[in-house]
Amino acid sequence: MTMIRLNWRKIEQIPKAHVEPHNPVEWGPEPEGMGDMRRTNVLVVEDEGLISDLITEVLSEGGFAVHTVAAGEEALRYLQSGADVDVLFTDINLLGPMDGTMLAQHARKQRPELPIVYCSGRHSPTALAPPVSRSVFVKKPYSPTDLCRLLERLTASTRH
Repeated sequence: MTMIRLNWRKIEQIPKAHVEPHNPVEWGPEPEGMGDMRRTNVLVVEDEGLISDLITEVLSEGGFAVHTVAAGEEALRYLQSGADVDVLFTDINLLGPMDGTMLAQHARKQRPELPIVYCSGRHSPTALAPPVSRSVFVKKPYSPTDLCRLLERLTASTRH
């Protein structure tokens, strides 16, 4: 049995996220706290189990409600179910026939206003064919704190 222990303090020392908006995004105001607002619902699509677990932990600790799936097809079924999703966070490379860019295109058809965050350690924003509107790209590795701030800002004007 192999056991892996991760220390977030060391991960926090990774350089800040390189975020590149594809289209002008209405970022909304800096959040001032959750107050009486409901938690922001994030659909995370990541096929690497360890990375998925880490993202889920970071976002949950940051006050987000997280639903995680491993494939684009699963994510589409979740969106089609009418689940409450405020932002889609997807890796570009996914197992199966649907990658993150295809998922984003299908999600955009279903939910035109849904903010989408693409993430990759292998691809650059120019590799997206073509990126959907109201989306941003985050290059791996990224700071967990920066990721939480980005998601808060992307959804600040849509939470109620």
